[in-house]
Amino acid sequence: MSSPVLDRPRPAHRAADLLAAYLPGSFYFSSPRGSLLADGVHSFVRGAGHGSHARAAAEALDAAAGVLAEPLVVGAIGFRPDAASSLVVPAVVRRAGAPEAPLAGAAPTAAGPASWTVTPRPAPDAYADGVRRALQLIGGGDLDKVVLARCLELTADAPVPVPALLARLVRADPATHAFAVDVTAPGDPATRTLVGASPELLVARHGDRVVANPLAGSRPRAGDQALDRERVAELTASEKDRDEHAHVVSQVAEVLGRFCGELHVPADPEVIGTPTMWHLSSRITGRLADPADPGSSALALAEALHPTPAVCGVPTARARDTIAALEPEDRGYYAGLVGWTGLGGDGEWVVTIRSAEVCDRAVRLFAGAGIVAGSDPEAELAETTAKFATMLRALGVRDAATVEGSA
Repeated sequence: MSSPVLDRPRPAHRAADLLAAYLPGSFYFSSPRGSLLADGVHSFVRGAGHGSHARAAAEALDAAAGVLAEPLVVGAIGFRPDAASSLVVPAVVRRAGAPEAPLAGAAPTAAGPASWTVTPRPAPDAYADGVRRALQLIGGGDLDKVVLARCLELTADAPVPVPALLARLVRADPATHAFAVDVTAPGDPATRTLVGASPELLVARHGDRVVANPLAGSRPRAGDQALDRERVAELTASEKDRDEHAHVVSQVAEVLGRFCGELHVPADPEVIGTPTMWHLSSRITGRLADPADPGSSALALAEALHPTPAVCGVPTARARDTIAALEPEDRGYYAGLVGWTGLGGDGEWVVTIRSAEVCDRAVRLFAGAGIVAGSDPEAELAETTAKFATMLRALGVRDAATVEGSA
């Protein structure tokens, strides 16, 4: 690999300008460090399953060195080991700094049509039954934790405008990791876009420094200060949620410890908030032992970490098999990873949650909850409903429960 100088953010645009310039088919990614808009395809990156994408990306970046002003690999990888991926070296890359204050102002008008047909998969009652089956496996000693997700399939009476949807997500929470990725597959009637606003940083690398920010343990945000204080206190004190969080932190620290000569893991989690949720959060930081090793690129680290117990479970293989058995819908890109990696190995990858796949009038979104000993099926169902709210609000749908009730 070449010098990491090419990976350093070089803002030349305003964040608002990049957001306004986004069109379906482009790649957009924003985080507290800045925004990135990429267009065109210099080359495709073809991995042969999880663990192979970083090698393919390194080869593609080396081939683009000296040809492109800023060689990057951008895109998304699905949840399962054999899942689809959508990774490219774009022809043109534009960067901007962190969103300016005006970007956090009023969101544009509702991004979605007013009329929807909604199909939950599975139905809410069936999801709660799936949680009970998972609890039986946990009680029998087969599992420590499994993350079960459910899906909403929405069909609108008109095409869903993805740029407006993305803009609403960014403006709702400028500190989030917002993204839009072209994941069009053969047979799709129109461009298919993976769009979302993830609160969970899987891993970022900048020079020899790495950071991961796993989230596990959640409560819905109430919108009332007194009630939210109660929920934060309850989450902080919850032994069940702290144990769930500890599973995730332990695995992330173990994986990063293979690459880092120094690693700092907080003794206790803190609580962070999004517009719809409260989460237990641990910011893990480290210094790479050998930053020149191609095997320690941001994408290589992301592939080594994926899937964390925050989206899969413990032990990983058994949890993944349980997900396949209990979830009626293939997750696709949900709970996978999305982001970018540069020529020197720097980059940012986030967990693909609070997201949806949009194709013409169709929207497909998922939400999951971590099931551990002591989980309550109805409470886990309510948590998934709360997590749907990020995307449903951006689509102009205010009440997830009402939407499901209309199905």
